[in-house]
Amino acid sequence: MISTARITKTSKTIPANAVFSILIPSWNNLDYLKNCIESIRKNSSFHHQIIVHINEGHDGTVEWVSQQNDLDYTFSAENIGVCYALNICRGLVATNYIVYMNDDMYVCPDWDKHLLEEVQNIGHPYFFLSATAIEPFPGNNCTLFGDYGNSLANFNEQKLLEEYASFTKDDWQGATWPPNIVHVSVWDMVGGYSTEFHPGFYSDPDFSMKLWQAGIRLFKGVNKSRVYHFGSKSTVRLSKDRNYSRFIAKWGITSSTFTRYYLHRGEKFTGPLPEVKLSWKQVIKNYCKQITAQLLIHPQK
Repeated sequence: MISTARITKTSKTIPANAVFSILIPSWNNLDYLKNCIESIRKNSSFHHQIIVHINEGHDGTVEWVSQQNDLDYTFSAENIGVCYALNICRGLVATNYIVYMNDDMYVCPDWDKHLLEEVQNIGHPYFFLSATAIEPFPGNNCTLFGDYGNSLANFNEQKLLEEYASFTKDDWQGATWPPNIVHVSVWDMVGGYSTEFHPGFYSDPDFSMKLWQAGIRLFKGVNKSRVYHFGSKSTVRLSKDRNYSRFIAKWGITSSTFTRYYLHRGEKFTGPLPEVKLSWKQVIKNYCKQITAQLLIHPQK
């Protein structure tokens, strides 16, 4: 249970010409947050509303963010995790598009231009898009390998800016991870991020599954929109606890089944995703996992 009495919202900007509302949860990660926001300021093609949620802020984050005239923010004296943070930030959103971004990311030039062009080409709000991450230790087929440092201490910004556009990759299926963008009406339709996945593990595929259940079939990774991701500088401090099982208990399938067979995550983009019919082996496998997950989440007394 979180303490709502210790949550505050501060709106300082008047984003009349803002294109996106960028939501950035941050947990005592000030140096990376500064780097992220500075990259948005200097590498964006358009003006955006930036909303930071400060979890605890024991490292000076509250003081720094409050002094920035171009930042709106929400604050909780305790760490309420990603899901609550994002949903609280929603209350300050002043544009039609919500971008969720991690504080340990650095956006490359024109990242927003390429996302907006894609949104305009789609011509309707029923989509989910992700930018493409460059990582020093890529763990999946959605990301690009490029080592420009695994911390701010050895971050080679100049080399990244010289090379980020040279990587070859197709647009890809299965947008899930941040930075991602969704129309505010679609965010509201599915109720934002599910707080049962507190502090945030597996909330990304859960959000995508909620979009799927609402009829969204356009899940696209935009190749030209690129960010550098240092890699889980906040969440590495936490345990994934029961959220893996929680996803299975909720949806009846594993998150890997969803991302592989439904979203085709990382495969070359070919258009809206088709309907899914799992093999009988997959059905049985996921049914057994669901039974096990239900017992873990709701143990017999």
